[in-house]
Amino acid sequence: MALAGVRVIELAGLAPAPFCGMILADFGAKVIRVDRTKVSMALDTQARGKKSVAINLKTPEGVAVLKKLCVQSDVVLEPYRKGVMEKLGLGPRELLRENPCLIYARLTGYGQSGSYATAAGHDINYLAISGLLSRLGRSEEKPYAPLNLVADFAGGGLTCALGIVLALLERTKSGKGQVIDASMVEGAAYVGSFVWKSRSIGMWDRPRGQNMLDSGAPFYDTYQTSDGKHMAVGAIEPQFYRQLLKGLELDAAELPDQMSFSDWPELTKIFADRFASKSQAEWSQIFDGTDACVTPVLTFEEVSSHPHNRERASFIEDAGGQESPRPAPVLSRTPAEPGLALDPAIGEHTLEVLQEYGFKRADIDQMLAAGVIEGHAMKAKL
Repeated sequence: MALAGVRVIELAGLAPAPFCGMILADFGAKVIRVDRTKVSMALDTQARGKKSVAINLKTPEGVAVLKKLCVQSDVVLEPYRKGVMEKLGLGPRELLRENPCLIYARLTGYGQSGSYATAAGHDINYLAISGLLSRLGRSEEKPYAPLNLVADFAGGGLTCALGIVLALLERTKSGKGQVIDASMVEGAAYVGSFVWKSRSIGMWDRPRGQNMLDSGAPFYDTYQTSDGKHMAVGAIEPQFYRQLLKGLELDAAELPDQMSFSDWPELTKIFADRFASKSQAEWSQIFDGTDACVTPVLTFEEVSSHPHNRERASFIEDAGGQESPRPAPVLSRTPAEPGLALDPAIGEHTLEVLQEYGFKRADIDQMLAAGVIEGHAMKAKL
């Protein structure tokens, strides 16, 4: 796989960092998640393909173990607030001194500098500070955060993974590592570059929820069908809009102009009434094979059985029968080969990993007895 041979130490965290680690693991990196000891269950639901070691970082011995793992790896991925790793003596200055080739990725909400650098927050806060949240939502309603996708995952985990791959590529030229400062505020804003840069052409001149792509336009919205399901409509271009009207059996000559902003509420009502007259399956049959840009809104339970997704094997099942998306994008020569085993238990691979990194079995046993590390390999296999 594309990242085969790359060793990653991921400090256990929530949402963005685990996603970043899963991306790297999906494409071949050996990702080792460092968990705390005395924790019964991992909160990482994105642990596919990872191994777990449990280390007590409240002890000097535990910190020394983690340091040895880090300096022998290619990448360190840490999700803590500014200063936490430095207090442990494991900041980038210390680790890069011992391993100048190390790539040290710091994934935080507000970044490593600025007045909010040490502040707590979640996706909705980072999205708010990025400016994007002010543009999201229906007309006359409060701003609406679309799950925790934009800042946590698009602007956080995915952007950080890109930074790591870029740093790995650059290292092939310079032979040197570097520090990645991945701010979810800046990542979210960067993902929203189109919104920022298209303001100059008037795409966002109207209030929130009244523009073409934010649910203001009747031809870019969702509509409920007679069976309580929904269809998604994205017929922006005139040729696609004509096919939409044809499928809805509407005469353009009897309707307001597509781009008449003042008539959009009326058009929306006409479309809503028409979509409510048939079931989702009936509308899908009408629009499949056309360029009307009309598709069914599928539930998680329906996506893998949709003909297109099924033909491409877009969703996969792990050993426990849990379904999830296949890694993307698809590489022609070195595609991702995601691990389908059950997610690792905390400390499941402690002994295995420490031995791989050069620790002697006697030292491992001593650290186990002292509570410096925990290993649950036998329990996990049972």
